[in-house]
Amino acid sequence: PLHTNRLIEEKSPYLLQHAHNPVDWYPWGQEAFDKAKRENKPIFLSVGYSTCHWCHVMEEESFKNKEIGEIMSKNFVCIKVDREEQPDVDKVYMTFVQATSGGGGWPMSVWLTPDLKPFVGGTYFPPEDGVNRVGFRTVLLRIAEQWKENRDALLENSQKILEALLHRSEIRVQGQESPPSSKLVMATCFQQLSSYYDENYGGFSESPKFPTPVNLNFLFTYWALHRTTPEGSQALQMALHTLKMMAHGGIHDHVCQGFHRYSTDQRWHVPHFEKMLYDQGQLAATYSRAFQISGDEFFADVAKDILLYVSRDLSDQAGGFYSAEDADSYPTTTSREKREGAFCVWTAEEIRALLTDSVEGATEGTTLGDIFMHHYGVKETGNVSPMMDPHQELKGKNVLIVRCSPELTAAQFGLDPGRLGALLWEGRRRLSRARAQRPRPHLDTKMLAAWNGLMISGFAQAGAALAEQQYVSRAVQAAAFVRKHLFDPNSGRLLRSCYRGKDSMVEQSTVPIQGFLEDYAFVIQALFDLYEASLEQDWLEWALQLQHMQDQLFWDPKGFAYFSSEAGDPSLLLRLKDDQDGAEPAANSVTVTNLLRAACYSGHMEWVEKAGQILAAFSEKLQKIPITLPEMARATAVFHHTLKQVVICGDPQGEDTKEMLRCVHSVFSPNKVLMLADGNNTGFLYRQLPFLESLERKDGKATAYLCSNFTCSLPVTSPQELRGML
Repeated sequence: PLHTNRLIEEKSPYLLQHAHNPVDWYPWGQEAFDKAKRENKPIFLSVGYSTCHWCHVMEEESFKNKEIGEIMSKNFVCIKVDREEQPDVDKVYMTFVQATSGGGGWPMSVWLTPDLKPFVGGTYFPPEDGVNRVGFRTVLLRIAEQWKENRDALLENSQKILEALLHRSEIRVQGQESPPSSKLVMATCFQQLSSYYDENYGGFSESPKFPTPVNLNFLFTYWALHRTTPEGSQALQMALHTLKMMAHGGIHDHVCQGFHRYSTDQRWHVPHFEKMLYDQGQLAATYSRAFQISGDEFFADVAKDILLYVSRDLSDQAGGFYSAEDADSYPTTTSREKREGAFCVWTAEEIRALLTDSVEGATEGTTLGDIFMHHYGVKETGNVSPMMDPHQELKGKNVLIVRCSPELTAAQFGLDPGRLGALLWEGRRRLSRARAQRPRPHLDTKMLAAWNGLMISGFAQAGAALAEQQYVSRAVQAAAFVRKHLFDPNSGRLLRSCYRGKDSMVEQSTVPIQGFLEDYAFVIQALFDLYEASLEQDWLEWALQLQHMQDQLFWDPKGFAYFSSEAGDPSLLLRLKDDQDGAEPAANSVTVTNLLRAACYSGHMEWVEKAGQILAAFSEKLQKIPITLPEMARATAVFHHTLKQVVICGDPQGEDTKEMLRCVHSVFSPNKVLMLADGNNTGFLYRQLPFLESLERKDGKATAYLCSNFTCSLPVTSPQELRGML
């Protein structure tokens, strides 16, 4: 390389991608802040992540341009941030960009004073001026000039903006407010989701369409609490239809499994092709729940498909999970330029050449290619509408999408429907082998505590609901990885990230990034899910220790709820509370249910009080626009209905105990926690919950009790009776 800057010393794959730009980049930190103050220069802050398509575009066009690099380095102190590594920095400045420009996204470009206050912000800039857009070069020169000519006005303006942001972004309890009515919040959220629901294709917008598992989990809980009503049936129908349409669509990788990040069109057909770990974790859990509720193997198969992808392509040999796979890759080994989706798309000619066999028992002259192309909507000229392909990267290509039911495809070719599954499977297998010869997209091998938490929950919940022990074992392996590499036993605190280093060893930054609120919330949730799937009490004990630590680091004693980041970091202008359940749930939303579960396993009732205080702090939003907080809306119902403790007294190895546990795992019940009372009164659970001593096995058999606030029902010993109670 012609240039190397100090990002070469970093561990983040995103920062390393910029280590050879002709720009004097700094990572976020004191060295850069001191330089800005010493030289009295503004800071140019660029925030993105390694699988972000437009981040790559801006790098190619502007940051690799020598002239633009010189303007940047001469007039500004340039800082690069990986938003996945430092979500706190990203949130502060994204709040500013959204408030001042009405939009947001990545790459995020923000100009700051030397004391880190933002005064201009935007997202992607093209390198040169166009008809409707000012180019990056012009913006840089104008801001440099303004800084020289009008510095005082800029500083004064940035102070005003900051005060307005502080006021706007404050979420706190008003007076003696109590948690909002669960009935009202649930009904409003359901109405709002219904009004946005797409009856044809599922989902909750026209385009772009994101998977948003938080919406689907809300609908499952709504159904569970309103099973006998027309609205309850409608909620279930909306969720299951959406999951079916997504699984049939091009957002689902039919050849190499897993889900892409979102669809650019209404029909889930043409995706943005990156694959994110947080989507796989949440969707594996959601498809497992859909199977639990419906008994339809279709949903179980999709959950297994996601977990196969993650086990094969996003797993580190030490047990952790990588963050993401990129959308862009080289079409062939000799290509000079990456293209979006190149790894995943097909020409009709390629498919026909791979699937030439004639199919016995089908209409004369039918090849495997004919059947496959019909079923997956493949066209000779490509099946991507030019509207969905502004850069002409997918011209003549096909994104596979299931266009027909198996019965219709079979009828089209005079086939016995029973044979179709095996033929399509063979087609996908051959395409998968051919795809393995293509250059792979970039893999972001950063491992984040929060996203590993979501993925552990995915494996644990699927393992329990599908009765697949191998998934529970994989979740245990990943939790052990988090404890070893993303936790500091001396301080009792989580770390945000670790990395795959040289010789595939797991490495840590010189100064590790401390965990944020979402790391605690998602890991604690994962440990509760893992306890219920494995019944190993160590995970429970660790979850409760982490909950105490979360309270200590992030709780707001004045306004209630938890801040996203710790106090005491002078480089953070705002301590925010995230107030949106989006592609990932907000940490406060997940924490409400975590606190209720923690109270059930520990008897510490102050945790129930804290859960109510979070709901009170978010009360206004929950009552007016709960559609922005569907996970927290769901948690209001769990809070008001009180979690039921399902206690199984029995020998963990006994067949009768296992049968009772299988029964509990096969029923979807959003307001239950499961515990096994194995009779070992020196164990962790018996020490926490004295009432377990009074529960015994009836006639020596595994016995179930349904308890609420530590008061229990009469014992039952048959799985049928237990199912009725659940």
